[in-house]
Amino acid sequence: MPSFQDLKIVFFGTPDFAVASLDALMHAGANVVAVVTAPDKPAGRGKQLQASAVKEYALAKNLPVLQPEKLKNPEFVAELKALGADLHVVVAFRMLPEVVWNMPPMGTINVHASLLPQYRGAAPINWAIINGEKETGVTTFKLQHEIDTGNILLQHRVTIEPEDNIGTLYQKLMHEGGRLLVETVEGLAAGTLEEVAQADVAEGELKHAPKIFKEHTHINWHQPVEHIHNLIRGLSPVPAAYTMLQDKFLKIYHAHYLLDDAHHLPAGTMHTDNKTFMRFAASDGWLYVDEVQQEGKKRMDVESFLRGFRG
Repeated sequence: MPSFQDLKIVFFGTPDFAVASLDALMHAGANVVAVVTAPDKPAGRGKQLQASAVKEYALAKNLPVLQPEKLKNPEFVAELKALGADLHVVVAFRMLPEVVWNMPPMGTINVHASLLPQYRGAAPINWAIINGEKETGVTTFKLQHEIDTGNILLQHRVTIEPEDNIGTLYQKLMHEGGRLLVETVEGLAAGTLEEVAQADVAEGELKHAPKIFKEHTHINWHQPVEHIHNLIRGLSPVPAAYTMLQDKFLKIYHAHYLLDDAHHLPAGTMHTDNKTFMRFAASDGWLYVDEVQQEGKKRMDVESFLRGFRG
């Protein structure tokens, strides 16, 4: 078994969430022999090709970068095999074919931003907040055929604070994931880790984390106000929950709520003093908006918004 420093690692990742894990490995002295990331994509008004966050980091560290369009491409597979990696590490990357994840002798490990088996899927951080969880975490596990179902190596728990939103919790889990990854690779190199099969959880008790689509971001005012508040937290700052106001989209980034099931107003009714507050009626209370962005305008606090609003 190679030592931690001698273990040849190929790292797979694309966004800044993955950069934190790659950076943690590099600072710990890991032997990262190459990085695999997404091809450059057009971005911005000029549609200039833009490198992924992981590619930019890798180039700054003089790490070889591979950017295959297709992961089953024979040329890419041959190039990957030639690297002779002992271990593949995947963080925030697309699904790997078996020919890739089963290639290294020590297999492929993944960092996932939830306490598996709960919140398997593409958006675990969002859904943990949306569902009102008080705790989440990060998990390292071995890849196998079914997505996010492999044997668990290590887990770290992270508290979800009442003021957390997707932005703040993302940052916490991003850095916690890096720490857990280093601990995991060190344990694998030392031979001190035991793989543990994911617990069998009844389908009705499993909480899923599918990709967030437009329909998930539309506020349903017939729901309890706490649920709506959690939806806003779980989607802020991106992509942001929205409602319609005067036939225009109104994104809500920050809000607070008051339970009041005696208001007797139709769900979604908007009430404002046109100066300091704007609130919407939910099924059991009021949702007070604090920071918003109306279609065609900038993001602003509610008092600034109301100065230009004609209700």
